[in-house]
Amino acid sequence: MSATETIDTTKNVELTDDHLESDSKGKLIKLAGKLRDRRNDLNQIASERAGKRDELNAKTREKVDEAQEHREQRDELNERVQEHKQKRNELNAEANELFDEVDEMKSDLELDEGKSLDELKEEVERLEFRQQTEVLSAEAERELIEKIEDKREQYQERKDALEDSEGLEDLVEEAESVRAEASEHHQQVTELADEAQEHHNEMIEAYREADDVRDEADETHEKFVEAQEAADRHHEDFVKVQKRLRELDKEEEEERKSERDKKREEAEQEAEEIYQRFKEGETLDTEDLMKLQKTGML
Repeated sequence: MSATETIDTTKNVELTDDHLESDSKGKLIKLAGKLRDRRNDLNQIASERAGKRDELNAKTREKVDEAQEHREQRDELNERVQEHKQKRNELNAEANELFDEVDEMKSDLELDEGKSLDELKEEVERLEFRQQTEVLSAEAERELIEKIEDKREQYQERKDALEDSEGLEDLVEEAESVRAEASEHHQQVTELADEAQEHHNEMIEAYREADDVRDEADETHEKFVEAQEAADRHHEDFVKVQKRLRELDKEEEEERKSERDKKREEAEQEAEEIYQRFKEGETLDTEDLMKLQKTGML
């Protein structure tokens, strides 16, 4: 029978008051044997169920410990997430200040106004190519030359402004470096948060498994109690029958003693009569003499 299988109550042994009061000694001895055997079977079942329950309780503790480990790792990772978040935010704030300085410097140098050096250079080259390849009137060529000169002046002014902007490139490089460092911390935030979530999910799963095993352990404990109570009842009934058997033994002994006393009294009375006959001069035979000897009167 498995540790969790339902007890077959049809195998239980019942004891009634009628059994104790009316059954013969032989029947009671047989009944005591049945109660003892059933008690032992039930104790064995109870022991198996207690063992199974203890195994499940141990597994529950293992799952709870496992969940606790995941909780601790999750909390530790979340702490690191917060540290990287704080550092990321500090670096982003620093980068924003640096980029604001870059924008302010560009504004002061009017670097954000007009076209870039590359755009101005392309326009100059396009106008020069047109001058070289197109047949123009004197007036049109004069206007084209003026445009070329104007674009060249814009290009040189832009170039001079950029050359005068000492420290701008270094400031941009510093701002971008700080922003890159902030991005690295953000990457750490993402990776650590994902890892923390994994531990959180595993913690939830371990707690769920612990609850399932605990429920099974509780059910097994109830079955253990069922078997143990049935075993205890059979033991109590076994003790009752044993007590009744001792009472019957005592009664039989008292009956035997009473019978012995009665026989002794009868023997003494007979011996007294024989002795009286002897005193009266009657000759006694061997049997009479033995009776007197047995009672100590000779």
